Amino acid sequence: MFGLGASELIIILVIVVILFGATRLPQIGKGIGEAIKNFKKASSEPDEIDVTPKKDKVEGPGTDKEGKS
Repeated sequence: MFGLGASELIIILVIVVILFGATRLPQIGKGIGEAIKNFKKASSEPDEIDVTPKKDKVEGPGTDKEGKS
């Protein structure tokens, strides 16, 4: 796995535990898992197409050119 042995992985794990703390690691794992799940869901769904008609701007008395009153 990427040329890393068991001893290197243990050292990396110890450093991560020291940096983030043992109580924060499950929260980080949950966040990463949800992100991966959402990415897979978004990549497998077809793109949504916006079919709502655009409203024409109505110019009349009391409005400026942008349709604001």
